Amino acid sequence: MENIVPKKLKIGDEVRIIAPSRSMKVLKDDVIRIAKRRLEKDGLKVTFGKNVMKYQTEELKCASISDRVEDIHEAFIDKNVKAIITATGGYNVNQILDYLDYDLIKQNPKIICGFSDITALVNAIYAKTGMVTYLGVQFFSFGMKYGFEYSLEYFNKIFMSNEEKLLIIPSNQWSNDKWMKNQEKREFFNNEGMKALNYGEASGRIIGGNLCTLNLLQGTEYMPNLDNSILFIEDDGETGDAFIKEFDRNLQSLLHCAKGKKIKGLVIGRSEKVSNMNEEKWKIILNTKKELQNIPVIINANFGHTTPIFTFPIGESANIIANDKKIEIRINNRKGE
Repeated sequence: MENIVPKKLKIGDEVRIIAPSRSMKVLKDDVIRIAKRRLEKDGLKVTFGKNVMKYQTEELKCASISDRVEDIHEAFIDKNVKAIITATGGYNVNQILDYLDYDLIKQNPKIICGFSDITALVNAIYAKTGMVTYLGVQFFSFGMKYGFEYSLEYFNKIFMSNEEKLLIIPSNQWSNDKWMKNQEKREFFNNEGMKALNYGEASGRIIGGNLCTLNLLQGTEYMPNLDNSILFIEDDGETGDAFIKEFDRNLQSLLHCAKGKKIKGLVIGRSEKVSNMNEEKWKIILNTKKELQNIPVIINANFGHTTPIFTFPIGESANIIANDKKIEIRINNRKGE
C-alpha cells in the first residue's frame, strides 16, 4: 500500500479538537484556555468537535461510541479542517475502531495526532488506509504553562516546516510531575540524553506508541505490518515497581506478533519515575529477547508519558545510529501533495 502523506499546516489553518478517548470535560478550564490560546498564538484557528464535552459515565469518562465517531468523521469531511488533535488519552479508544469509515478517512487525508490511548487509533488508521498519522502532543499538552517549549518546537517542525529529514535532539530538561494539578509547582531534571543498549545503524518504517495499547491491536485488521519497521515504544508508570515485568511481557508479545517480520531497530521512550527503571533494568529485558540481539536499541528518547516530547509520524521512515560516539534519530518528514 502506497503511503498517503497529509499536507503540512500553514498560518491560518483550522485545527479541530476531538475527544475519541476520554472527554475533554476531564480537563480543567485553565488548561483548555491556555491550550487554545497557545495554538492561536502559533497562528492556527482552533475549533472543537460538538461532542468533546460529553461524558456518559463516571467509570469510562467518555462520550458514546456514536458521538465520538461522528466527531471524527465530521473533522475529516470538513474541508476547512487541516489537522485533527485529540483532547487527551484514556483507556477505550479501541471501542470505536469497528465503526469508523476508513474509505472516508482515506479520501480526505489530513493530520491526526495524539498519544497514549490514541496509539490504537492512529495505528489502526495507518493500517487500514496507508495514511501517515502522528504520535505526539495532544490538546491538553498545549495547556502546560512551563516546560512546553521543546514539545512546541517539534510540533512546529513536524507539521509546519519544510525540513524533510528531521533530526531529533534531546531536550535539556525533563519532568514527570502532576503539572495539571499545580502549574506553579513544577520539578525539572537535567536530561542525560539517549543511551544505546545495542550498537548499530538501521532504516525502517516507524510503528509504535504506547506499548500496552498497541498490543490491543494484535490479531486484528487494525495492526500495522511490522516488517522492516523501527519500533518506537513506551509505556506509562501505572504498574509502578511491576513496570519491568509488564513491559517485558508486553514487548515479548509484540515480538511474537512480529515473528517472521524484520524489526530493524528499537527506540524506547523515557519511562516515568515511578517505574524505577535504569539502564541495567533495560538490559535485563533486552537480554531475554533474541529478536533484538543484533539490532540497534536506544532508550530514554523524548516521547511517552514524561514531558517534553517530540511528535513523530506513524508509517514514515526513520534512520537511527547508535554507537559509542553518536546516538542519532532522524525522521523522514515529507510534505503531502
